[in-house]
Amino acid sequence: MAAEEDVKQRQIIENRARNISHNVRCTECGSQSIEDSQADVAILLRKLIRDEIKAGKSDKEIYKKLEDEYGETVLYAPKFDLQTAGIWLSPVIVGGIAAGIWAYQKHRQRTNVHIMALNLVRGVPLTPREKETMLDILTPPPPPRKWWWPGK
Repeated sequence: MAAEEDVKQRQIIENRARNISHNVRCTECGSQSIEDSQADVAILLRKLIRDEIKAGKSDKEIYKKLEDEYGETVLYAPKFDLQTAGIWLSPVIVGGIAAGIWAYQKHRQRTNVHIMALNLVRGVPLTPREKETMLDILTPPPPPRKWWWPGK
């Protein structure tokens, strides 16, 4: 029974070590996790992680120690702070700008100054059918698509 518990304990340590190792970048390779790398520093870091786990440290404490010793770039998922805010928020900003441009173009297609002028001159708003007819007559064809601009 004691042997089974010992095996289970070793499996738990191994699973935790592998999980942590997958989230730590090899400082020598840069593009691989220390779990996938065979560089000397990766082997040493894997051993350090296993030793820390055996010493009873939590995953957070191990990540903190690695970050303190090797810098924030050793972790694949850097924390969100003022320095990394631009990186984390750039997809949202780019998406917002794209949505704004798209909405503006749709608005320009739907709004026609000539119809607004007719409404003012007549003093009575156009019926929906009149408005549709006027849009068909007065709306210029859309500009030719640019090779660099995605469109319909």
